[in-house]
Amino acid sequence: MASKLVTYAELKAHNSKDSLYLLLHEKVYDVTKFIDEHPGGDEVIIAEAARDATEAFEDVGHSDEARALLTDLFVGDFEKTDELKTKGPSASSSSGSSAVNTAVEQGSNLMYFVPLAVLGAYFAWRYYSSGSI
Repeated sequence: MASKLVTYAELKAHNSKDSLYLLLHEKVYDVTKFIDEHPGGDEVIIAEAARDATEAFEDVGHSDEARALLTDLFVGDFEKTDELKTKGPSASSSSGSSAVNTAVEQGSNLMYFVPLAVLGAYFAWRYYSSGSI
């Protein structure tokens, strides 16, 4: 079954707390019922109305549970136009994400090994400077 195509005009028309559509990954969601339950507050969602909210959504790092909620709120696919450039699914975003994950993992390793190395060096200095040998 083909999903509904939502135009930019429709997206712009639904930009208030009473009727709010959100564009994420080239798909449109009706978040009107969820807006009061949003942990970040309604202002955060309203600020992203009538434009592509993909980057803001991904920057926050939503949980799998939050992403699962989107399936019930799905309205249709966004009709791509020149009026609004979307930041839809692309290979560059996933490769950028993996690069960030790698950097975080490497930083996490340094967070543990550098303090341990400093602590080891301190105890070695104390041992050798006390004349215990």
